[in-house]
Amino acid sequence: MVSNTWRKFIAPCWRPLRESQSENCSNRGGDLSGRVDGLLWYKDIGRHIHGEFSMAVIQANNVLEDQSQLESGSMSSIESGPRGTFVGIYDGHAGPEASRFINNKLFENIKTIRDAEFTSANNEMSADVIKNAYLATEEEFLSMVKKQWELRPQIASVGSCCLVGVICGGVLYIANAGDSRVVLGRLEKANKQIEAVQLSAEHNANLESIRDELHLLHPEDPQIVVLKHKVWRVKGLIQVSRSIGDAYLKKAEFNRVPLLPKFRLPEPFQKPILLAEPSILVHKLYPEDQFLIFASDGLWEHLSNEQAVELVHNSPRNGIARKLVKAALHEAAKKREMRYSDLKKIDRGVRRHFHDDITVIVLFLDSHLISRSFSRGRLLSIKGGGVTPGDVNT
Repeated sequence: MVSNTWRKFIAPCWRPLRESQSENCSNRGGDLSGRVDGLLWYKDIGRHIHGEFSMAVIQANNVLEDQSQLESGSMSSIESGPRGTFVGIYDGHAGPEASRFINNKLFENIKTIRDAEFTSANNEMSADVIKNAYLATEEEFLSMVKKQWELRPQIASVGSCCLVGVICGGVLYIANAGDSRVVLGRLEKANKQIEAVQLSAEHNANLESIRDELHLLHPEDPQIVVLKHKVWRVKGLIQVSRSIGDAYLKKAEFNRVPLLPKFRLPEPFQKPILLAEPSILVHKLYPEDQFLIFASDGLWEHLSNEQAVELVHNSPRNGIARKLVKAALHEAAKKREMRYSDLKKIDRGVRRHFHDDITVIVLFLDSHLISRSFSRGRLLSIKGGGVTPGDVNT
């Protein structure tokens, strides 16, 4: 555990960014790029082209495995292409390499593939574009694993859940591989009550439907899911059935020495055990659709869909992502019969025994902005705690 004295020196410079990035710590505290409070990074309020947003990240692991981004502006590399808003939540496991890779590659792949499939005059997005971008990102990551296998074999055990939302042309596209979640807050016209609507399909072996899917995909393997310590796991190893990365369960060539024994299967496999293809929902946005809560499963372990939606609906927009994180931490402390103030004193690494890394992005939807045409140029680009210079609309 890092001493309190040492933390005083490193805390002001901590932020959930790629380790290769470096900036002057004095530039990190302003509203433009968010603020840091110990293990918490947050941006209380900002603007995307369809409304406002709030964002927060709390670290629990020794190295932050959650990565995230919000891109608002061009959804194309072509100047005349469509404008929209992109949200990505990438919850890594067994290390941060896969989630960082996705954070750098997926959005660019979406733009490249969209431009290849549509003419410059066609301001559209599609589910196929997003699906193909997932698969392209997966192939690129597995290719990197192959190149690094001899020197860094353990990278074959690293993977990430991947949740994406794209708003373009008045339509919302939700794509998910893993168990992160997005919930819509919809205002019912009749009774003026807020309704929580889960938009993402989750891929976790604890769900009976996912176990059924796995048995259907692998009828020859009665041990495709195993109950271990009261938790269902794919091959007794991992809870999620879809991810980007996890090469050791995608290609048999990586499931061998020198990979650590705990990741190696006793028998070879002929086809991928996990999939990278996302489940995709396409939803036309209506004025009743008030906001979207995107979050890694660290939030949903402690808050229900209804609790989260009610909290957002009944609170000021400014700082709501941080408020959701705090509510989850209060619940985590309560479950361990401890005070929230004591939980806050626990350092990263040890903190993982109490809660996971948590990333939350709340996207407010202003109906009069959803279908409007916007001026050219990028409005906003923020990745895991940092904002691109030139953002003048936050």
